[in-house]
Amino acid sequence: MTRIVSGTAKGRTLKVPANGTRPTSDRVREALFSRLDHLGYVTDCEVLDLYAGSGALGLEAASRGASFVQLVEHAKGAVNAIRENSRTLGLDVVVDNAKVETWLAREPNRRFDLVFLDPPYALGEEDLARALQLLTPHLEHDAMVVVERSSRSPEPTWPAQLEREDERSWGDTRAWSAVVRPATTKVEA
Repeated sequence: MTRIVSGTAKGRTLKVPANGTRPTSDRVREALFSRLDHLGYVTDCEVLDLYAGSGALGLEAASRGASFVQLVEHAKGAVNAIRENSRTLGLDVVVDNAKVETWLAREPNRRFDLVFLDPPYALGEEDLARALQLLTPHLEHDAMVVVERSSRSPEPTWPAQLEREDERSWGDTRAWSAVVRPATTKVEA
């Protein structure tokens, strides 16, 4: 049973599609969000949840006070579950039924402070690297990106604009986080 860990919807159960999704466990979400909260990456932030699946990450962010949450998921059953969860929990989120690469290829209409990528474990490393590259125009200047994969997966190939910040493991789950590299400025002599 998947529940919201904290915030306005704390303890409420999420409907999870019967198949095709792998919701982030409550334990992993609790640890992940505890760290993100501590770093100031949830409350009043604009959050993007790619490969949203059940929506557990994006809905958790909404429950914890994110100012805007956008979820992108291709599977229609998962999209329906996210929309139902949003209504049931009273959490205001935007859900797009689209392939992640197609959605990211669009011209950005906003920039995000925090982005989750929790793709299917079967997604190839080249496809993940392409998604990360397409993501960069959608990021705020100090954004954090969190990638969740199987503990057997290699570290993602980060685009030049992102710098790995941390790596954590919980059982079969591993999460990497990266931040937007600070812009370098030339100092005139």
